[in-house]
Amino acid sequence: MPKVRLDQLANSLEELDNPQGRALQREPLRPRERFHIEDFKWTKKQREFIKIALSKESKILFGKGPAGSSKTLLSVYCALHLLSEGKVSEIVYIRSAVESSDSRMGFLPGDADQKLHFYNLPFLHKMEELVCPNVIKKLQKDERVSTYPVNFCRGMSWNSKCLIFDECQNSTIKEIVTVLTRLGMGSKCFVLADPAQTDLKNGHRGGFERIENLFTDKESSKFGINTFEFTEQDVVRSELVKFLVTKFKDLATMPT
Repeated sequence: MPKVRLDQLANSLEELDNPQGRALQREPLRPRERFHIEDFKWTKKQREFIKIALSKESKILFGKGPAGSSKTLLSVYCALHLLSEGKVSEIVYIRSAVESSDSRMGFLPGDADQKLHFYNLPFLHKMEELVCPNVIKKLQKDERVSTYPVNFCRGMSWNSKCLIFDECQNSTIKEIVTVLTRLGMGSKCFVLADPAQTDLKNGHRGGFERIENLFTDKESSKFGINTFEFTEQDVVRSELVKFLVTKFKDLATMPT
């Protein structure tokens, strides 16, 4: 992703500094700037997710499910469509900088962008599946896509953006609340998690499930907040992964 300099922060963070108290926002893409997005043979469950995600009434969509159930791919697909059609002005990818290993890598070399590069690879890989390299380069150059660790979201205000809050099982309640309360006019947020794969240490669990459970009622739906769940039957990465995910469910009931 392109490096973000201090003199660029005012544009990307959209600080509340205009007389009306509204967050400044960029113009959406013009019709001639629209780009092609690859389609796949989506399953019925995937099409249901896409329908909800792209709905005009939908503001926040909590999506949970096991590895390989296409949560991130579907969210990037929907975000790209919203961007290309001028429904949002930018895509923001957010995730917690928690390592998915029991042993820590220690300090990574390079500047902030280089340190975060590896955490952003899932987003980049999904982009590569859906649009051509030239489109990715242009979106990066024009700063239409950006990535942030959840730690840096405090104080931001996002208007007309599509947020993808990935690997949310590794985020605390406080972090999730911080991100969701950044949403301004015309923004959407996809909050994604696999509760079975938390990388938090010492047996701690993230705040995703407790937050998600707050919004399963009809009142939340009226405000455009919806929940969506994939199961092991929805795993599409491979038949092997589907078998593994099904087997791994038994770990919760096995003696340690």
